[in-house]
Amino acid sequence: MAASADLALLDALAALDRTLRRLAAPAMIIGGIAVIARGVPRQTVDIDATIWGEAIAIDHLVAELARDGIVPRMVDAGEFARRHQVLLLRHEPTGTPLEISLAWLPFEREALTRASEVDFGGVAIRVAAVEDLVIYKAVAWRDRDRADIERLLVRHGTGIDLTRVRGVIGEFASALDDPDRLDEFDALVQRSSGAIE
Repeated sequence: MAASADLALLDALAALDRTLRRLAAPAMIIGGIAVIARGVPRQTVDIDATIWGEAIAIDHLVAELARDGIVPRMVDAGEFARRHQVLLLRHEPTGTPLEISLAWLPFEREALTRASEVDFGGVAIRVAAVEDLVIYKAVAWRDRDRADIERLLVRHGTGIDLTRVRGVIGEFASALDDPDRLDEFDALVQRSSGAIE
């Protein structure tokens, strides 16, 4: 990222952090920012976060975000969020895209309690724990997510409870009717094990 992009991202992150602190609902950063915050260098131009769905009304969340310059990227964003459990947003001053997913699952509730505060370029943010970040990435399972998992395993492998991670991924794989996902995850673990820092 160029320096101007870095500053834009930090401005947007600080704005989101202000909103989330004001709301005081369980929330954390996930996605690329969280991967970077957990010690894995990579590029990103957007911000992904999650908030406990029972703790916030969507319309109230949208209104509070707007106070910090974070606005919907689409008409009827609230209705879209009610159907798809994600708010598609933009930090208006910088144009930075943001997504806030609404968390409802027991795993997500536990992950929110395990998050910790990290300094990210001078902005203090709550970030998903490494194990939970690996699980989020294993659920999304795009090429970028698999690359992130491998790099997180290399960076933190000896400190990750792989038994817990595999158990949760197995539950998601079953729910998604994707029996090969766990084997593919195991292959990533195997490949990364020789390069663990």
